[in-house]
Amino acid sequence: MEKDILKELNERQRDAADYTEGPLLIVAGAGAGKTKTLTYRIINLIRKGVSPDEILAVTFTNKAAKEMRDRTVALLSDRQYNRLPFISTFHALGVYILKENAHILGLTKHFTIADESDAQSIIKDALKSLDLDPKQYEPRKIKSMISKAKGDFISREKFAEEAVAPFAVMVAKIWEMYEKGLKAEGALDFDDLLLQTVLLLKKYPEIKLSYQNKWKYIHIDEYQDTNEVQYELTKLLVGPKENICVVGDTDQNIYSWRGANIKNMLHFEKDYPSAKIVMLEQNYRSTKTIIEAANEIIKKNVFRAPKNLFTENNIGEQIGICVAYDETVEANFIAQKIYELCESKEAEPKDIAILYRANFQSRVLEEALLSRQIPYHVLGVKFFDRKEVRDILSYIRASLNQESLSDIKRIINIPARGIGKVTLAKLFANQFSELPAGMQTKINKFYATLEDFKIYMESHTASESVKYILEKSGMEAELKAGGEMELERLENIKELVTLALKYDAYGEESIDMLLTDASLASDQDSLMHDKKNEGVRLMTVHASKGLEFKYVFITGLEQDLFPHAGIGGKGKSDSEEERRLFYVAVTRAEHKLFLSYANIRTIFGMRQVNSPSEFLSDIPAHLTTLEEANYESTDRVVYL
Repeated sequence: MEKDILKELNERQRDAADYTEGPLLIVAGAGAGKTKTLTYRIINLIRKGVSPDEILAVTFTNKAAKEMRDRTVALLSDRQYNRLPFISTFHALGVYILKENAHILGLTKHFTIADESDAQSIIKDALKSLDLDPKQYEPRKIKSMISKAKGDFISREKFAEEAVAPFAVMVAKIWEMYEKGLKAEGALDFDDLLLQTVLLLKKYPEIKLSYQNKWKYIHIDEYQDTNEVQYELTKLLVGPKENICVVGDTDQNIYSWRGANIKNMLHFEKDYPSAKIVMLEQNYRSTKTIIEAANEIIKKNVFRAPKNLFTENNIGEQIGICVAYDETVEANFIAQKIYELCESKEAEPKDIAILYRANFQSRVLEEALLSRQIPYHVLGVKFFDRKEVRDILSYIRASLNQESLSDIKRIINIPARGIGKVTLAKLFANQFSELPAGMQTKINKFYATLEDFKIYMESHTASESVKYILEKSGMEAELKAGGEMELERLENIKELVTLALKYDAYGEESIDMLLTDASLASDQDSLMHDKKNEGVRLMTVHASKGLEFKYVFITGLEQDLFPHAGIGGKGKSDSEEERRLFYVAVTRAEHKLFLSYANIRTIFGMRQVNSPSEFLSDIPAHLTTLEEANYESTDRVVYL
């Protein structure tokens, strides 16, 4: 007799997992087991007779998708299935649909996914062609405006039509040139992966219907974080039976700055009037003390689905609060406390996270950890963003798509081939015949190498291909001949080979899947691929969402830093988002939480006196204890 897996869930989780027909909204608080509930619901559908390949589950990060996929496979291990549910991120879903219909869009199956670096490079070239200084008109800011418009489902034509301010008019012009640049390379940027998918489904009803018939049961995780395009994509994929299950928490909506619309979740009942709503309020992660503090913090917000977290865990330790003279004293307190936790064997470095509101705060924290020889890992340096890893990936992309000029530009002189910028400019301007014979030979040899790589990849796995390119490109020999830094880079490429092994089982699709995952990797993915990540984790609060740690230090709790003056405090919705951000930070902690602030902090070279964050006063006094910070500041200035 088959095991009743739903008995492993609490009553509300079981209610959600067993409701399999029609629209379902699961309001899941922090640490309430939403991934477990979603996974068990998928398994329950299969055991009720639904074919696994009729089930779609979409989330926001590779880490979350992998966790759900691994849990699903583990729970299905007692049966044999030829197919599995389609579990992916939104962007990976877009890539899948676009590749299946690439010919309709005038793309090849091997179209390039332009990452932020590629996109900004195209924008920089566009600025230069208009005699505009990229230092004055920052490419990152222009790309951000274009990205926000695409996420809000605003077309380039509409943006240009409504542009009034000189900067917006300039962005509209750059946007046009940017799209031409992408097209010339046979590339799409991150936003296009979703936008073009939506446009495809809207333009071709028969294609939309084919996916509605393919995926009859749809699950969307972190629904509160969907933007307009993601919301529209979800609506297009839902069939007439409205078998859609969304999971979210309005209290964890912290991405409005990149288009996330909390109204998508708040209006779910209007979109689907017959929807069932299930509240998951039991927290399995944190102590009673941390949960009580979190409830007190978030209850001041108005734009939320009311709920009250509770837990059956222990009361736990009080929340430690450190009042430091300045940021150096604050950092030394945190480093010393971590040193003591590790020395007493209460924790390992990897069990500990230091969270901050702004990236600049990490410098002094790193110095304090280094001085005590505490290993640490700064989240934000993606494994796939490392130069040597990007070089290998560019070789792969350029071999599969020789129109990808960004990749050609990157690797044509790796290792050095004596091909200069002037030569490259002539090559890209279709003036190859004007080059000296010797240079033509060099370039022809380079393209022959790319063709060789392409042929090799057609009959070999991803890991074999990476090893082959590493050797035949000459990169391996060059790195081996270098110093310690070059050998470390070689180790990173070898780690890429190890990672590629996981894709080999997909056969001829393995190299495409590796490229897709590399292009869509997030900051959190560096935790999965970096061998040197066993240290204390340093990250922004935004980056910590979805993670959990035994010990959490939240730093810089000063008014105008957290909540941030540049973002929070302007309007009601802005201030509420800052409060939600603090709530997310607090609920990352399992065992013990430390909060700290500095009376004086140097920002942009100016020392300023601070008042404590308003958030600190929201925490009842009986939940906190004052921590001593008996460390001298490195600054000897006396303020009277």
